[in-house]
Amino acid sequence: MKTIVPISSLLHDKGGTVWTVSPDTTVFDAIKLMADKNIGALPVLAHGVLAGIFTERDYTRKIALQGKTSKQTLVKEIVSREIVTATPEDSVEECMKLMTENRVRHLPVLRGEELVGIISIGDLVNWIISAQEATIAQMEQYIAGGATA
Repeated sequence: MKTIVPISSLLHDKGGTVWTVSPDTTVFDAIKLMADKNIGALPVLAHGVLAGIFTERDYTRKIALQGKTSKQTLVKEIVSREIVTATPEDSVEECMKLMTENRVRHLPVLRGEELVGIISIGDLVNWIISAQEATIAQMEQYIAGGATA
């Protein structure tokens, strides 16, 4: 299903809250925030600018598997600094392609240098399922004679 709907529409439906941490946050506190908010990634902001993204994958690979402690390690020591981002004007399809090609599950959305949201692969899948269900419902209504051509 091709779509030209901008990601800003998905962000609008999702809501505007973006949870972030600073580079000097302990990994423990970042993981606790992610657990409390039921999210899998946190943008890392340094002086209001996106400096990285901290994910569950960062924790498992860079803390748990390397024998470090989350209470003594700071986010800035393990954060992913190579960040793939989108703009509010990018389409849902473009964002899915970016995420697939770069093997990332979370995509910060920037307007210039301002972080305006973050989307997950789950957000995109849910949006596509909803769009498909709406299209199917319209087709069924048309076939049943409930809509005009």
